[in-house]
Amino acid sequence: MTKAAINHYPIPEISDLPEDLRTFILNVNEKMGFVPNVFLVLAYRPDELRAFMAYHDAVMERKGGLSKEDREMIVVATSGDNNCQYCVVAHGAILRIRAKNPLIADQIAINHHKADITAREKAMLDFAIKVSQDSRSINDNDREKLKSHGFSDDDIWDIVAITAFFGMSNRLANSLSIRPNDEFYLMGRVPKDHKYTEAHNN
Repeated sequence: MTKAAINHYPIPEISDLPEDLRTFILNVNEKMGFVPNVFLVLAYRPDELRAFMAYHDAVMERKGGLSKEDREMIVVATSGDNNCQYCVVAHGAILRIRAKNPLIADQIAINHHKADITAREKAMLDFAIKVSQDSRSINDNDREKLKSHGFSDDDIWDIVAITAFFGMSNRLANSLSIRPNDEFYLMGRVPKDHKYTEAHNN
């Protein structure tokens, strides 16, 4: 069977990339055992890959009131709402690993109100979906509801920033037809010794 193309644009040779991006790609491959297709696609525009990774790390690795699991929940819920196959599959894998729960990503991607999560997490995802769908209607009542669940002003900013960044990512992945790596699908579903699992358990 012919392997499907990972998107509609040419994928540059790793050897032809600028040194910093070549090092980045090789390090990712060493750490995870493969290179997520989004990095290979965005390498077609090096400046955009650099900017993408800088903002990704700023919102996803930031120390604050949101856990890494919280952040991945936001990505999966809003990406599901935006029908982004790539982000649901890739970040669903990360969420399953970080939550140590093989069911949670599918539940959240389809309908977080029926997911096995806390009232706090449901309030967080309600807000994230509203930011994604209708940000102009966000008001003080939305913020006060989050605060009643223990979220700070900085936490609220983080929810907005993650949702906004992945809104862009969803649109890139959908419009460029970026295909999820096959490796993502089973990660966190069945016990498996894999570099990617080790990388995201930290």
